[in-house]
Amino acid sequence: MDEKKLAIIATKGTLDWGYPPFILASTAAALGYGVEIFFTFYGLQLLKKDLSHLRVSPLGNPAMPMPIPMPTLMMVLPGMEGMATSMMKSKMKAKGVASLEELRELCVEAEVRMIACQMTVDLFEFDTADFIDGIELGGAASFFEFAGESDITLFM
Repeated sequence: MDEKKLAIIATKGTLDWGYPPFILASTAAALGYGVEIFFTFYGLQLLKKDLSHLRVSPLGNPAMPMPIPMPTLMMVLPGMEGMATSMMKSKMKAKGVASLEELRELCVEAEVRMIACQMTVDLFEFDTADFIDGIELGGAASFFEFAGESDITLFM
């Protein structure tokens, strides 16, 4: 039987949106899947060596369960995004949830192929020296090569 494959397109670069691609990729790799993540637009933030700049953005996400209910309108107030990020990090730590850095390292160790979208790197003038080691630069065509043969393709 051929190896199963999972292809993921990661387009979001906030703390909360960083978890799904790394959790799903590391889990699939542990189950024996070949896995590739294509990071494009804001998803490229997840490839930076330092992830401490990532924030939770509850704006437009009224379903976000937090200890204090936060109406969407409150999110426009200064400091609210920082407060929501702090609350989320505290909750994750208390529940023993792995950090994004740890999950990303699991993906690296499991040989998940991570591709940074070359067009987006050029568009936003990213310095690839800021990215973790071991990633590749490529265009959409390189992703389609893998995704076209994948059993599962996810857009996040």
